[in-house]
Amino acid sequence: MSEMISLEEAVDLVLSHVAPTPVERVGLLDAIGRVAAEDLRSDIDVAPFAHAAMDGFALHAADIAAATDDAPVTLKVIAEIGAGSVYEGAIAHGECVRIMTGAQLPTDADAVVKYEIVGVVEGDGKPGSVVSFSAPTNARSNIREAGEEARAGEVVVNAGEVIGSAGVGFLAGCGVLEIPTYARPKVAIIATGSELVDPSEVPAAGKIRNSNSYAMAACALQAGAAPAILPIVEDTYDALAAAVSAAVKEYDFVVTTGGAANGDFDFIKPVVDKLGDLYMTAVNMRPGKAQTFGLVEGVPVFGLPGNPAAAYCGFELIIRPALRKMQGYTCFEHPHVMAKLAHDVRKKDPRRILLRSTLTKDAGGAYVVTPAKNQSSGLFGVIQKSNCMAVMPEGLESKSAGDEVECIILDVPEEVVI
Repeated sequence: MSEMISLEEAVDLVLSHVAPTPVERVGLLDAIGRVAAEDLRSDIDVAPFAHAAMDGFALHAADIAAATDDAPVTLKVIAEIGAGSVYEGAIAHGECVRIMTGAQLPTDADAVVKYEIVGVVEGDGKPGSVVSFSAPTNARSNIREAGEEARAGEVVVNAGEVIGSAGVGFLAGCGVLEIPTYARPKVAIIATGSELVDPSEVPAAGKIRNSNSYAMAACALQAGAAPAILPIVEDTYDALAAAVSAAVKEYDFVVTTGGAANGDFDFIKPVVDKLGDLYMTAVNMRPGKAQTFGLVEGVPVFGLPGNPAAAYCGFELIIRPALRKMQGYTCFEHPHVMAKLAHDVRKKDPRRILLRSTLTKDAGGAYVVTPAKNQSSGLFGVIQKSNCMAVMPEGLESKSAGDEVECIILDVPEEVVI
């Protein structure tokens, strides 16, 4: 299989061969940023009772209906209610109760007037005092009603919803402390290359440190997955076949780096073809043309190029969407914006070019994108200092400073609307 397909076709192909992972139940804090696999319901009304929205005085609104600056109405303070306390006595006309924020509203009261606009005629504003009101108030003013946010049995988080930090608080108030969510996919990261050594080693002549495994594991972590860096595999068919065969028995997704092209020591394509079903070998993009994808024993296996930028682009644009689908997310694309080029860009390759770039705003608030000077596919450092990829479409059309180009934003979640 050698047909080169578009990036969109590649994403659709991989997505069509992955499915959500099994559902597991996790503690509430462990669910942050994850997808609810089922509807979640409150076990009580939230709030469970009507309560004061601010410090003030609980009263009958009708008692101060005629109050004005010139003819204030006075009421006697008969009790004080702190948060967590309950006042069960009657409130007669001409009386009020001092109440604190969050305290349960007495049955007889139908409004709260905030403390700052109430005058003290006698005493200190506490029980036994007389206070004055110089304006009327509406019934139910400054009250948070029982069941205002949720009713007992009501769905408060829908299946498919991403749980945010506020959602954690909401669910805690609803008594939902265990969340059904999709298990984090276990991702095997396998670097291939007889030239590779562990990053803890100082490379000897002809050797380089294995940086790809750490970068791809970091990408998997950022995608919500659970990566495992497996031992480096030497450049032989048998060694790679053995590593892939073992990995598919333990992991939900296998990612290899290196050996994805057509050289004498590139084996991921024949390995996948021999062990399973090979679906993809090349994508019309640069960096990252050589991309291998298939299934081995039903497990997705993806072979990324060995060049760091090529591996990174392939992971972020093709593998990341698949890992997100496996976790129940429905947004798969990084946000895109249009931005003006800061300088001319010549195009000599007809493939879609992904320029590692920095996106900023000019004085007028318009997006401006500056492609990095060094676009070598062998560099991670350039990506570290970039926050987007500027897209040069298929064809040979160059772009001039000020022309608008599409930019793929890398440092914001897929759900964000730009």
